[in-house]
Amino acid sequence: MSEATKPQPQAKGEKTPISDTSYVGIDAILEQMRRKAMKQGFEFNVMVVGQSGLGKSTLMNTLFKSKVSRKSVQPNVEERIPKTVEIKSVSHDVEEKGVRMKLTVIDTPGFGDQINNENCWQPIMKFINDQYETYLQEEININRKKRIPDTRVHCCIYFIPPTGHCLRPLDVEFMRHLSKVVNIVPVIAKADTLTLEERDSFKKTIREELRANGIDVYPQKEFDEDAEDRMINDKIREMIPFAVVGSDQEYQVNGKRILGRKTKWGTIEVENIAHCEFAYLRDLLIRTHMQNIKDITCSIHYETYRVRRLNESNILFTSNPPDHPAPATPQPNGVAAHRSSVE
Repeated sequence: MSEATKPQPQAKGEKTPISDTSYVGIDAILEQMRRKAMKQGFEFNVMVVGQSGLGKSTLMNTLFKSKVSRKSVQPNVEERIPKTVEIKSVSHDVEEKGVRMKLTVIDTPGFGDQINNENCWQPIMKFINDQYETYLQEEININRKKRIPDTRVHCCIYFIPPTGHCLRPLDVEFMRHLSKVVNIVPVIAKADTLTLEERDSFKKTIREELRANGIDVYPQKEFDEDAEDRMINDKIREMIPFAVVGSDQEYQVNGKRILGRKTKWGTIEVENIAHCEFAYLRDLLIRTHMQNIKDITCSIHYETYRVRRLNESNILFTSNPPDHPAPATPQPNGVAAHRSSVE
């Protein structure tokens, strides 16, 4: 054996290197999970709330770089402002680099457009809870589906008018009630109507009002999992609400095709962080926190609803026990015949 290939003596206390024969392959679970997820695809349900004319449809088209808003699907339908708040949703199958996602955009025409907007948040609250109820009924079925369709609202983007002053009572009332049942991400709509100084002052005022009214918008501080999460989310919380501009029109700027809004004095570039904060909103909703938003919907908001509903059912049953208990007959909804079914 030559000097070059002669084995060297092991120093005292030195660990023996692990050979390839000791490889178990536990790390392969990640690839298995990725393959399964790619086959199943993903679901994401986002609600947009705000008075008409704030660019909700345009922003959704800009976020997903395709015509996903309700108005884009029905462009020729002349729409009048409804007398009451309506809930309308449209679903799309979106695919990028082999990843499939069922995207549902839920619109709320009529919100904030009336002279008297008292309690106009209630139909929206009811819709969100109805989706939780639908999912709960599927869960408690005896013969439930292998994969329950998820129609729960994962995120609500709330559009604040760019007044530059403070939140309206309607804004405060809506976010105060809805932040308890859904992840709310507030945005300042059409932020290009504000100067940089007005924008910064408005954002600061809104953050102070949210704190004063006990409104916890996404990302909620209490759900930070560790120090790393806290550090990342603290930076996001400092930017809330995002001052955004939406546009699905392309223009040529310095030899590049960009999404923007053309004015007499120049072009506002939607994805340029020096012009607006659209890029930060997109990253939060899609690139960095989408799964976390879905996890909080499932483990916090839906779980809170589920526990409350099941407790209500138990209280109703114990307060009205049957005089002569008999073997319970299973019903299609998975609740015994003598029990009051979850509505």
